[in-house]
Amino acid sequence: MVSERQRRKTGGGTLSEREIFEDTSAERNPKRKEPKQISFRVSEPEFEKLKRSAESLQMSVPAFVKSKAQGAKLVTPKVDRSGAIEIAKQLRAIGNNVNQMARATNAAELDPDLAANLTAELQQVQKELNQVWQQLN
Repeated sequence: MVSERQRRKTGGGTLSEREIFEDTSAERNPKRKEPKQISFRVSEPEFEKLKRSAESLQMSVPAFVKSKAQGAKLVTPKVDRSGAIEIAKQLRAIGNNVNQMARATNAAELDPDLAANLTAELQQVQKELNQVWQQLN
């Protein structure tokens, strides 16, 4: 099937297979945000090093190489995925403790013993937060 564009291009004549292919492939290819492509070859050890570096930053190898080529300063996270999950669990536990203390404080007037207990709990929360920060640094 010949498009209107193809008919206009040839003045209504017939097109070669090559002309049809070139014209239809140009119509099929989406316009890319970055139309230029650069490719190069690396040795197996070089590729493995690039792959490990990209994985540590949770990036694909092409995205990693592109960032490095553009001069980006990529910093490896100090905490891996399992460490981040553990930190999130600890932070949720701390948040739960703080919420419980807030509920107790808002529920009734505080007697001196309860106030002392809440102060001790807050100090424990502060210690736990310091431990989390030490893991991140």
